[in-house]
Amino acid sequence: MATDRPQLGHPELATLEQMACDLAMSAGRLIVDERPRGLGVAATKSSDTDVVTVMDQRSEAFLRERLDQLRPDDGLLGEEGAQHEGSSGITWVVDPIDGTVNYLYEIPAYAVSVAACVGDVRQGGEWSTVAGAVYNPVTDELFHAHAGGGAFLRRRGDVQSLSVSGEKHLAKSLVGTGFGYEIAKRERQGAVVASLIGQVRDIRRIGSAALDLCSVGAGRLDVYYESGLNPWDQAAGQLVVTEAGGVVVGRGDGPPDKDLVVAGPAPLVAALKSVLKV
Repeated sequence: MATDRPQLGHPELATLEQMACDLAMSAGRLIVDERPRGLGVAATKSSDTDVVTVMDQRSEAFLRERLDQLRPDDGLLGEEGAQHEGSSGITWVVDPIDGTVNYLYEIPAYAVSVAACVGDVRQGGEWSTVAGAVYNPVTDELFHAHAGGGAFLRRRGDVQSLSVSGEKHLAKSLVGTGFGYEIAKRERQGAVVASLIGQVRDIRRIGSAALDLCSVGAGRLDVYYESGLNPWDQAAGQLVVTEAGGVVVGRGDGPPDKDLVVAGPAPLVAALKSVLKV
């Protein structure tokens, strides 16, 4: 993927943000309007519980085709395998359905995530998001942002500026997290939750990292942590958090990566990392 970082002004960033919004909403309508009856699992990835449906594949194909038409010089990285180099310095990182298991079971907590990124998206800490959108087509909620422009939630014609939680105490915080697909990893993550739950208000496991991050940006979750995220899981959502006044970090003093993502207001992130010993 292209690593040269282009100089992007406000007009270019706003254009990328609007494009991310349009693409996420169009793909979101596709996965709802054209969902087949009796939808089943088309394939599995890392384990039998890491599923892909035909609509994951159709949504990603739609996003790839539209980006090829609209931004042929940009790169692309998609969860279901779409990948090509670009020459513009911008790479689109897309998750065609984040929360596929929720989608499969018709639990209304899934989204399409579309993000324009700069840097090498294959390397943790070597890239950043400049514009992005996350769309839940069931609730008709569109979270979006561009670098330096603030974060917003558009819902049924209403636009709301977002801000992370003002909670300062971890003991009063609602904490979001998620689990991986491999049994041994889930057992380790469950042990972490067991050690944490007595030190916070409560814990939520929604099933979509993109929506978790946007929930932090909207103040619906006070703070969030998870390990095992890929760029497409977090690219758009982490920009929503930072543009809403929060921070998104990894282990130690490092950037967020597949090893760990912690997101929220800076004081809560520091407090949670201390409890998690990361």
